[in-house]
Amino acid sequence: MPKKKLIKKQNYNEGDKLSPWRESLNDIIFGAETPMGKGFDVLLIIMIIFSILMVMLDSVESIQTKHLQLFYFSEWFFTVLFTIEYLLRLICVRKPWLYARSFFGLVDLLAILPTYIGLFIPSVKYMLVLRVLRLLRIFRVLKLSEYMQEANVLMDALANSFRKITVFLYVVLTLVVVCGSLMYVVEGSESGFTSIPKSVYWAIVTLTTVGYGDIAPQSPLGQIIASTIMIMGYGIIAVPTGIYSAELLKSHKADKITNDACPDCGATGHDFDADFCKYCGHLLD
Repeated sequence: MPKKKLIKKQNYNEGDKLSPWRESLNDIIFGAETPMGKGFDVLLIIMIIFSILMVMLDSVESIQTKHLQLFYFSEWFFTVLFTIEYLLRLICVRKPWLYARSFFGLVDLLAILPTYIGLFIPSVKYMLVLRVLRLLRIFRVLKLSEYMQEANVLMDALANSFRKITVFLYVVLTLVVVCGSLMYVVEGSESGFTSIPKSVYWAIVTLTTVGYGDIAPQSPLGQIIASTIMIMGYGIIAVPTGIYSAELLKSHKADKITNDACPDCGATGHDFDADFCKYCGHLLD
């Protein structure tokens, strides 16, 4: 990084210092290494687990009818609790919009939105199980940040193989459309191939070796085509696995990282010797 640009970033962050109470709040909410921060994270994880259990039990009709009011009040209790926590997270970071756009920021928002949307669309409230994604913070609490770094290696390999896998999926899509159309012509509606889209569905199920069995060819020619597609399926499944594995081999071993969060965007997973956040570029404490 050029020296001139470095100085500019430092001056920019010096003008964005948090007030004392916001700094203290940041240490509690985002500080995984402080006693208060650990206590907050442990309490938050317990609340998340209880909220997820309540949503899952609410979907069981026999239990839901007996404890209707309990589920109703618990849903709003956890939603209000997580809403307050989300707002506090926005307050105690230097750049709230950076945190709001981050992965955990979006997850925190999705953890509370279904309840409010459920006022208009009742069935949406069961999407509150998305709160399970918030349990990823347990890696910080248990000091398992190295595992998060390994997850980054997997995501990098997936990103690097995206183009090759996209081309592969295009070829597969073309193949199932051709095979499905061929089976529609050969078998017809008498065997359950009532339309080309339904025949394409059969081709996808057959090529992926899932084999639901709801539609099956009856004529000898159709069975020969189906057998060919099944055999092709075994070879096709191995292609994306090979592409992804090759990208993993190219990945370098990750450096050790810290649990501390960026005071600007709240992101974690920085190298121990990092001076700036790898996500937003702001100065780390």
